[in-house]
Amino acid sequence: MACAAARSPADQDRFICIYPAYLNNKKTIAEGRRIPISKAVENPTATEIQDVCSAVGLNVFLEKNKMYSREWNRDVQYRGRVRVQLKQEDGSLCLVQFPSHHTLNLTSCS
Repeated sequence: MACAAARSPADQDRFICIYPAYLNNKKTIAEGRRIPISKAVENPTATEIQDVCSAVGLNVFLEKNKMYSREWNRDVQYRGRVRVQLKQEDGSLCLVQFPSHHTLNLTSCS
């Protein structure tokens, strides 16, 4: 198995993951919300997150059958995760306004 440092940042398994629970204002921090309620939205879907990230120019792909481990509800509405590429093959940023996953999570729902 290859060392994580040897893999390219452009490999899809190196993209960051965004689950809808991270941005859901109906969730508590214990349930998985990762941003302030003031910036969160009500019941976002993985498809909506994909659309927003694509609209700002990020390379994204949707994994429809993935589930967040803290999500107890197994409905289709709560399924999915979005993988987002932040760094290019050479290690440079794809978009300078998103240098880390923290900035992406806080600004994607503004």
